[in-house]
Amino acid sequence: MVSQLSSTLSQQPSSQRKQQSISSFFSASQPANKTKPLQQSPPPTLQRESSQRNDTADSNDLFVSDDEQTNGRPRGSDKLKRALENQEDDGLPDPKRPRKTIEHAHEEAGDDAFACRSPSPPKASGHQGAPSKSHATGRTSKYLFSRSSVEELERQSEQEADDEETREKKEQLHRRFIKRLGKPDSIADIKRRNHHISEETEEAEEGADQDAEADATPEPPSKARGKKTSAPKKAKDKLTPLEKQVLAIKRKHPDTLLIVEVGYKFRFFGDDARAAAKELSIVCIPGKYRFDEHPSEAHIDRFASASVPVHRLHVHVKRLVSAGHKVGVVRQLETAALKAAGDNRNKAFERGLTNLYTKGTYIDDQEGLDGPTAAPEGGAPATGHLLCLTEARPRGWGSDEKVQIGLVAVQPSTGDIIYDDFEDGWMRSELETRLLHIAPCEFLIVGEVSKATGKLVQHLSGSRTNVFGDKARVERVEKPKTMAAQAYSHITSFYADKLKESHRTSPSQVESSQETGTLLDKVHKLSENATICLSAMITHLTDYALQHVFDLTKYFQSFSARAHMLLNGNTLTSLEIYRNQTDNSERGSLFWTLDRTQTRFGQRLLRKWVGRPLLDKTRLDERVAAVEELRDSEGTGDVGRIKRLLGRTRSDLEKSLIRIYYKKCTRPELLAVLQTLHMVAQEYAHVTSPESAGFKSSMVNEAIASLPQISEDVVQYLDRINACAAKEDDKYSFFRDEHETEDITDHKMGIAAVEFDLDEFRKAAAEKVKKGRVDYVTVAGIEYLIELDNTQLKNLPASWSKISGTKKVSRYHTPEVMKLTRERDQQKEALANACDAAFTDLLGEIGSKYQAFRDGVQSLAVLDCLLSLADVASQPGYCKPEFTDSVGIDIQGGRHPMVEQLLLDSFVPNDVRLSSEDTRALLITGPNMGGKSSYVRSIALIAIMAQIGSYVPADAARLGLLDAVFTRMGAFDNMMKGESTFMVELSETSDILKQATPRSLIILDELGRGTSTHDGVAIAQSVLHHAVSSLRSLTLFITHYQALARVADQFGGELKNVHMRFTEQQNEQGEMEVTFMYEVGEGVAHRSYGLNVAKLAGLPKSLLDVASGRSSQMEDQEGKRRLGYLSKVAAALVQTGSPERLMHLVAGVEQL
Repeated sequence: MVSQLSSTLSQQPSSQRKQQSISSFFSASQPANKTKPLQQSPPPTLQRESSQRNDTADSNDLFVSDDEQTNGRPRGSDKLKRALENQEDDGLPDPKRPRKTIEHAHEEAGDDAFACRSPSPPKASGHQGAPSKSHATGRTSKYLFSRSSVEELERQSEQEADDEETREKKEQLHRRFIKRLGKPDSIADIKRRNHHISEETEEAEEGADQDAEADATPEPPSKARGKKTSAPKKAKDKLTPLEKQVLAIKRKHPDTLLIVEVGYKFRFFGDDARAAAKELSIVCIPGKYRFDEHPSEAHIDRFASASVPVHRLHVHVKRLVSAGHKVGVVRQLETAALKAAGDNRNKAFERGLTNLYTKGTYIDDQEGLDGPTAAPEGGAPATGHLLCLTEARPRGWGSDEKVQIGLVAVQPSTGDIIYDDFEDGWMRSELETRLLHIAPCEFLIVGEVSKATGKLVQHLSGSRTNVFGDKARVERVEKPKTMAAQAYSHITSFYADKLKESHRTSPSQVESSQETGTLLDKVHKLSENATICLSAMITHLTDYALQHVFDLTKYFQSFSARAHMLLNGNTLTSLEIYRNQTDNSERGSLFWTLDRTQTRFGQRLLRKWVGRPLLDKTRLDERVAAVEELRDSEGTGDVGRIKRLLGRTRSDLEKSLIRIYYKKCTRPELLAVLQTLHMVAQEYAHVTSPESAGFKSSMVNEAIASLPQISEDVVQYLDRINACAAKEDDKYSFFRDEHETEDITDHKMGIAAVEFDLDEFRKAAAEKVKKGRVDYVTVAGIEYLIELDNTQLKNLPASWSKISGTKKVSRYHTPEVMKLTRERDQQKEALANACDAAFTDLLGEIGSKYQAFRDGVQSLAVLDCLLSLADVASQPGYCKPEFTDSVGIDIQGGRHPMVEQLLLDSFVPNDVRLSSEDTRALLITGPNMGGKSSYVRSIALIAIMAQIGSYVPADAARLGLLDAVFTRMGAFDNMMKGESTFMVELSETSDILKQATPRSLIILDELGRGTSTHDGVAIAQSVLHHAVSSLRSLTLFITHYQALARVADQFGGELKNVHMRFTEQQNEQGEMEVTFMYEVGEGVAHRSYGLNVAKLAGLPKSLLDVASGRSSQMEDQEGKRRLGYLSKVAAALVQTGSPERLMHLVAGVEQL
């Protein structure tokens, strides 16, 4: 009965209990003999209430089911609030605890302490039959009747109200309650336990549940007196072991976009997933995007993620790298079989960063970044160079600023290395020239650089429509004050270690690329800035495992070697050497015109030839003679054999060789490379010397004779390889049996022994199940299953594990089979490791022959380039250029090589004759759109094509070798440098005048137009005079200032006036029409016919009429003014008879 009443009391709503407690406070006290003394332990009702409260705290329920509400239990919100109040009470100091619950009082103070407060607690009213045991909750204990004075209670209430610390504690607990109540993860936690959420993964669910429980559960009530209270549990980490691994790697590589191997997929996490989803057009599952545990994402319990399949990894990596990202691949460092046999079988897979990729270092794909995904629309990929740049502190100020710049450019995909150290002016024209030639896809800037250098790099790399054809990546590293000494020590130790390693093993490329004793001389002769760049580049490429490229010291080339014509940045752009100026694509450029190559490595070599025309007349004559012989022998069998050989060479041998050298080559690729090299060598196996190659040209003969020299090494490597297994990428059978290593043989024998034991075990298994014979079956990839009919299971041992089954049969694994299959899997993993190690050793052995193979591929590339130039030369209207020792250009019937191919109409040919001994300069005038710029460009392009070794589009061409071609064409400002159009124009002109020599060709187009007429004419006249008289360079000067024509009178034929011819006639409407002839004639064009261009541009007729009238009026006024001036000159001449007056009069009459 007592328990029933107590239970009834505990199940009443809290509001009713509170009312009962208040009424009992004012009721008369019960007789003392009916009040039982308090027991040492709390009554059952309180125990039950306490356990209910603890259960509530443990489950952290905010919502309850309908069943709980119908049973009359307190609502979840009351439970949580009461739990928080208990937590609040626990945190208060002992003297200030008026709201202590009875159960806490029993547990901490015992009977005596409670008796001091309430020696005779009243019986609750409304329950006459209830026992006299006190029943009070934490919320009603303050209303218990006490014989203490009312003033004591009021004093304690006032003390509590005035206690600032208590108030702050309450506010803090209230804030915690509100925050915890509104946390999304708490609600999700409740729903998950009530089975409202089932799609979340079990691992993440468990981690979130544990964390939410640890975070939301209040401190448990202390146990009986005398026992120590246990420390509160620490909140468990929300992150899974996988996410912890990713976070640790991300902290080491914060600028890297990580792709993590998880099972059969590669996954992105956090902000990496968002970036990858944007670039790859894949789905990103929302979650945490930050890796720094920011409070704004504290309510989210998992990272955002995206995934791609394993077999599409390199496709997506290529797209991310092409977009400018630095990509890291995180792989599992252990396999399932070896992990199961190890000590960490219950832990997560060990993972590590195995590969790093950027634009300049991506070589893991056979095609590299030359595929269609690498270039933007209409563009072409950059050369793949990685350029390291540093500079010394600038000297001077303003236009007199000088700065020393060092650079090292590496092309990891081919092994080419370019270095340079040069002094540059404030326009940074020298740096711009090198950047446009090299066209890097990635920059590494060492230390701080000047503002001008930084802006130039930013301008050339920061746009997808820049001259490189794609956006370049820029990284920066620090430059300590002692960088020069550190770099010298670093490089010395780097190459010394390589030499020591080569002595222990086989000769490396370091030793074979230089004679003994002179290895470090080439590197130590580098300047200080170049040494700093080389050291920084070695350190940088070490992260990508590509530092071995610097072993190939034979392929170090200086950019400033004066064996080639200098084509600066303006020349490359103005003459459209590599890209056109319309959309920055290769179509319409000089390189596009000459490129008829059949191989990738031949195309790269031709690009170098186009950007570096020869200055050595002997080498140039050899190249032209080789082109001539191949052109004349077009239909012969010897040329046809070379073409067939190039046509069958489909793989990029140059890139594949460097991938072999880096040990990143795949088995099918290695087989293809060796077979291609074998085919190339066998094609000319009969050639033993250059004389037996069958051509007259020494250049062709030497290239052919070098091909069969690699045959012996290639055959030796091919003999070791099983061709069928290599094509299918079968690592286990890649080597032929007689060339397998001992480890491979041992593991194969171990696997065979295990398989023999498995086969023998069938007899024992048959005896156990009382069958005559059992066979193994493989179902769903699970091997060695014993299949039994469901009617024959009466003798089945209990130790056999059922794996799968159907209505008719069941399939089992025996303990013996499971043990043997585990052993077999471990042997297979060990065999795979042994096969990989043997393959790596083979790649290292082939890499030691890299130089010989590279030379053979280079010879094949030379043949490809010569055939390409021969194909161009076979076009109609092309002639063989002749070279003279004197400086001069003599072209008859010259045409523009690119415009001729793009135009549907025929190009009008023109002649030019320039000589250092005769006419050195032409002043070209003519109407707008008359063909002046095309004329001067065709002259420069013919000169460049001739020194490349190509035939030229002309009837005849006699040329003296030029050391440079300088151009100042077009009008544009440089907002990145804060320079106006006219400032850019004069700065480029200043650089040209500083660098030009008597063997240079200078092209100046409309100099001085960016300012007022008088200043522009004065500047143009001064520059023209200086170029002709002081520099004595070959000069083509285009202008609309007819007054400059008088400068020709100051030189005795060294400067000649020419103009673009045109005809002028009146149409039926009485308007003057101008017809362009596009031919060059002697003399000066005194009008530019700008109104004709305005008409062609489609300006309104009314506007043109007004402009025409205004032009005629201004011409009449100018004519009258000049006539007035001439009349004064004539009068003065009559009076004085001065010869100077006579000259002024004659000049004025000529202008009229």
